[in-house]
Amino acid sequence: MLKGINSIIPPMLLKVLCEMGHGDTIVIADGNFPSESVGRDAIVVRMDGHGVPEILEAVLSLIPLDQYVEKPVSLMDRVKGDNADVSIWQTYDKILKNAEGKGLEAANMLERFEFYEEAKKAYAVIATSERSQYANVILKKGCVL
Repeated sequence: MLKGINSIIPPMLLKVLCEMGHGDTIVIADGNFPSESVGRDAIVVRMDGHGVPEILEAVLSLIPLDQYVEKPVSLMDRVKGDNADVSIWQTYDKILKNAEGKGLEAANMLERFEFYEEAKKAYAVIATSERSQYANVILKKGCVL
């Protein structure tokens, strides 16, 4: 155990976050996301039993978002005609505002397959047990000042 680090952060994720540089991206994926196949060329960190909001909050307590791009966060937008509940985005808005001072106005909404293509470029993918649909998030790491 380390002081000041959220206890849900496993050692492997702490290592990954330390290794990431400015502009690297990390995906926090819901339970339906194809983490292993999309993350084939990335580091996949399994965090089964946890949801995206608690992991998002923990990760943002350790890394800044890229301050040199307008939208350092990407979310998977709903597929046209899908009426899935996306109330989890309101939770993300609060977490982002608390951590970075900006909420979802700092987020790109990417079409599903566009999101997958961006996720394939990520340094790492965190696989969660999140049951909410469209709960996937990509974060672009900034500089620690």
